[in-house]
Amino acid sequence: MTPQIKKSLILATMAIAAAVIGVLAWTALKPSGPGAGFVSGNGRIEATEIDIATKLAGRVLDIMVNEGDFVYAGQPLAQMQIDVLDAQRDEARAQSGQAVTAVASAEAQVAARQSDKAAAQAMVGQRESDLDAAQRRFARSEPLSRQGAVSMQQVDDDRARVHGAEATLTGVKAQVATAEAAIRAAQAQVVGAGSGVTASEATIARVEADIEDSQLKSPRDGRVQYRVAQPGEVLASGGNVLNLVDLSDVYMTFFLPETAAGKVALGSEVHIVLDAAPQFVIPAQVSYVASTAQFTPKTVETASERQKLMFRVKAQISRELLQKHLKLVKTGLPGMAWLKLDPQAQWPANLAIKVPE
Repeated sequence: MTPQIKKSLILATMAIAAAVIGVLAWTALKPSGPGAGFVSGNGRIEATEIDIATKLAGRVLDIMVNEGDFVYAGQPLAQMQIDVLDAQRDEARAQSGQAVTAVASAEAQVAARQSDKAAAQAMVGQRESDLDAAQRRFARSEPLSRQGAVSMQQVDDDRARVHGAEATLTGVKAQVATAEAAIRAAQAQVVGAGSGVTASEATIARVEADIEDSQLKSPRDGRVQYRVAQPGEVLASGGNVLNLVDLSDVYMTFFLPETAAGKVALGSEVHIVLDAAPQFVIPAQVSYVASTAQFTPKTVETASERQKLMFRVKAQISRELLQKHLKLVKTGLPGMAWLKLDPQAQWPANLAIKVPE
């Protein structure tokens, strides 16, 4: 046997021995069944996923985080290109300035029409005085003409003056009515121009909101799971840029047979042991029990178990506990969930709660 072959055999033997030792160690640390009053099921650690998507169609300008990064609520994650929105905001601001000018112009028109009305009303007073004087003159000259004191021509002239003063007064009153109508029209223009100001300000606010939304921020603390898009890509409205997991909302989903699921109450105590960390026992509570049975997935049970109808159960891990160990939380880890059906049963020592310091 050559030295090379001997070396290979020695390495293979050492690898097998290490594997055997690892299996024995895991078996020793893995909790054994606690007996009656308890039931178990295997599953994986899951967390609430959040898609970070763009509100408007556009081009991704920059992504400031990478997969695996831990992010905090309100932290900027990505930036969409906003050149078009900037132009729209500038246009809306210009329209707002025009609307403000239109309001000022309309208000000036109101003031001018009010001046016209005041002038017309002053003319009404003057023409009423002229009419009164003409009527008095005519009232004096008419009896005098019958006495021969004045000529008939004088009487006719006085009568004509009365009719002329009446016509003039009617015309001036019409000017007052016209001025009032012009005032109302100018006031309507003020209202319309004011609506234009309100509309342009609303447009500015909308565009600025779109600009604000173009910077995609984290809605809560979590970890970046996937970068779905890359800088330079053009996305439709609602296009996903990133996928986050909320590490403060973590649970394990497992399956129980009908005989056990019927005894499970919401809030029941669950202890979780992960394959990757069998030295820890994580406390949780039942937050959901399916109302209908289903065949369990291949990743959860063996082929024989999948032939049975099972009920999906969700065990929620305490948010307070997760907050203490956010940086350590990982999703997708397989493990075993032990559920206590009998409230009087006592957890065995190997399933007593033990969490990282």
